[in-house]
Amino acid sequence: MMLVWLIVIPAAGGLISWMVERINPAWPKYAALAAMAVDLILAIVLACKPASSNAIAVPWIPQFGIAIIFSSDGLSRLLVLLTAFLGLMAVASAWTEIDDRTGFFYFNLLLALAGVTGVFLSLDLFLFYFFWEVMLIPMYLLIAIWGHENRVYASTKFFLFTQASGLLMFVAILALYFLHGKSSGHYTFDYRLLLGTTLSPTAALLLMSGFLLAFLVKLPAVPFHSWLPDAHTEAPTAGSLILAGLLLKTGAYGILRFVLPLFASAVHHFAPIAMTLGVVSILYGALQAFGQTDLKRMIAYTSVSHMGFVLLGAFAWNRLALYGVVMQLLCHGISTGALFILVGGLQQRLHTRDIDRLGGLWSAMPRLGGAMMLFAMASLGLPGLGNFIGEFLVLLGVFQVSPVLSVLASIGLITSCVYSVWIVQRTIQGKNPKGWKPPDLSARETSIMAAMIVLIVWLGLFPQPVFTAVRPSMEWLQQMSKPAISPHRISGPAVQSSMPPEAVRKETP
Repeated sequence: MMLVWLIVIPAAGGLISWMVERINPAWPKYAALAAMAVDLILAIVLACKPASSNAIAVPWIPQFGIAIIFSSDGLSRLLVLLTAFLGLMAVASAWTEIDDRTGFFYFNLLLALAGVTGVFLSLDLFLFYFFWEVMLIPMYLLIAIWGHENRVYASTKFFLFTQASGLLMFVAILALYFLHGKSSGHYTFDYRLLLGTTLSPTAALLLMSGFLLAFLVKLPAVPFHSWLPDAHTEAPTAGSLILAGLLLKTGAYGILRFVLPLFASAVHHFAPIAMTLGVVSILYGALQAFGQTDLKRMIAYTSVSHMGFVLLGAFAWNRLALYGVVMQLLCHGISTGALFILVGGLQQRLHTRDIDRLGGLWSAMPRLGGAMMLFAMASLGLPGLGNFIGEFLVLLGVFQVSPVLSVLASIGLITSCVYSVWIVQRTIQGKNPKGWKPPDLSARETSIMAAMIVLIVWLGLFPQPVFTAVRPSMEWLQQMSKPAISPHRISGPAVQSSMPPEAVRKETP
């Protein structure tokens, strides 16, 4: 039942926020804050439970082989925990920014969070696609209604990219459903059963392409990334936080959970192309960041670069690279989310994100300046902070598969050093040509930054709990196929995964 509550509480909290606005316009944010606080507590409790507990499998539409199947392993539990934490930070970051239709805003925000949580917990492919769509509509509305000047263009572009690629994935899901039914006589969307589907090489490649395209768009990877800078730039602060911290992670999760295990043979042949796309994304995103004068747009392009490490490491498919991917997902969500919150605070105070108009803010805003410097250093991969662990492990794992791609990707670390220092120098240091004297971070904003700083430092100094949590999942994933483009393999003792299929016991919610 706990897995159900993790989805129901944000959805119900959003609905309550919308309803209580008619009574008192100040109540929606308190209702949303309470809902996400409870959800975070449940996510922490879930992370401390045995991997096989609280799983659910009950029929939904049995005539078509559709069931409500929720389960969690170390990977999904960490991402659910990240969702609850960043959801709470998103609610707190919108506290003073959103003053129009606040109830409907928090309804959409929490509904998107419920959809993201459902994506991380669903093991029925029809149910997975349902939640994939659930998180799309409210995010579109968050950008279209509460975004900035070009919000209609950005939200429409976001919707078209994600909806079109999502429909291709749904076609692939249906094709897999019918192919499995034809070969086994049992039509089902159950992921655990579909893992054993026998596919011809051509069918496997086509079906993998349908899934992978949807996940590459959401990641995003070059050349499917063009929706992201516009969406980030025009979204409200909480929307940018959810986009960078969580929605991009659903694309990476889809690759790890569905693409690699379901289509191992096709992945084996496609991996060189995917890893090359990862390197291109790393370098392209970093170079594009240099050409931006809008601070928010610049951070958006850094996300393209950093998520390129995720794509590169996932298709390298060895233990070090996979551990690095998980760390990168967690730490990128925290560090980039924090940067978007800080930029949102600057825009509220100065009504600009133009880097050429900023500078010399440290004297007036030492708390904001210190937080921005720390998270900029995290973004460049400073040792002692979590991002360093993720990117270093990815490069180390990729080096054992393809030294050339690893060396090329490492250039991205050098460029990230330059643009991260550039962000700090041009915004909070140097001269103050406009004579800005804005107020520093409030107690609420300082609390948000303190929580995120503690996490990013803790992950950088003590990452072992993360590796311990995901070890069964990653080792099971390794067992699905040999690494993609190299005979070298890093392996360990076989460990039974907590995800397929014994982890799920039937229970009535």
